[in-house]
Amino acid sequence: MYSLTLLGNGLIIILTLVDSALHTPMYFFLRNLSFLEIWYTTVTLPKMLVNFASEVKSISFAGCAAQMYFLLSLGTVECYLLAVMAYDRYTAICCPLHYPVIMNRKACAQMAVTSWLCGILMPLGNVVWIFTLPYCGPNKINHFFCDVPPVLKLACTDTTKNEMSILALSVLITLSPFLLVLVSYIRILFTVLKMPSAEGRRKAFSTCSSHLIVVTLFYGSASAMYLHPKSSHSENIDRLVALFYSIITPMLNPMIYSLRNKEFKDALRRLKEKKRFLCELGISICERRKF
Repeated sequence: MYSLTLLGNGLIIILTLVDSALHTPMYFFLRNLSFLEIWYTTVTLPKMLVNFASEVKSISFAGCAAQMYFLLSLGTVECYLLAVMAYDRYTAICCPLHYPVIMNRKACAQMAVTSWLCGILMPLGNVVWIFTLPYCGPNKINHFFCDVPPVLKLACTDTTKNEMSILALSVLITLSPFLLVLVSYIRILFTVLKMPSAEGRRKAFSTCSSHLIVVTLFYGSASAMYLHPKSSHSENIDRLVALFYSIITPMLNPMIYSLRNKEFKDALRRLKEKKRFLCELGISICERRKF
């Protein structure tokens, strides 16, 4: 699964860089998302694989804090990037004549940088607060990695304030971008339904379907993990949900975007043809040198 995540997201990054037909805002944000997914899985999976192979399944206190911070940080970036991608689709479908002006290179860069800055800064205070709590009891985390609920259970003090703070931050990080996604797609739906051409409606829906699937997978699993009360936490279900949003979703994203995207398939075909041409050119040069 880790290899598939690296290969799939790496291929998207390479294709969107080398193919000029994919130098558009949509693929710029997709490239950011793929770069993020590689690091998102790298935060947890390599250490998980080491623990599977080793009898000593341990992580240092500082390592646990770093793992939690980067997991929350990259998850926050993904929430905002998905919202920005929804806004990009809204602008392309609802304001097609103004799209090149609104989604210019500078605006796209500013949106991407803002998403990354939100991810870097927003979880920092809560992670520092969590790891300044006293931990004097058992030190076994009942989880695959250092996530918030299982780590807080180990603190030997009242963690109600921490839990409320994490819940408030989760609402801000998850629900505010999700509302932007929801409003964008409601506007898109009304615009598409007004289109006179059935082919136009089909094309508009096809450009949004991949993004909608990814949004549903990520926001659904993240909300299930961080937006339900502590009393309803089941450790087995929490581990399953965490496995889904931290490992399975990043692996599925390249498949969702590539299998349902004609432009991506065409770019992959052009890359294969270019590679074949270079191979044939190299063989012919070698044969001439031998001659």
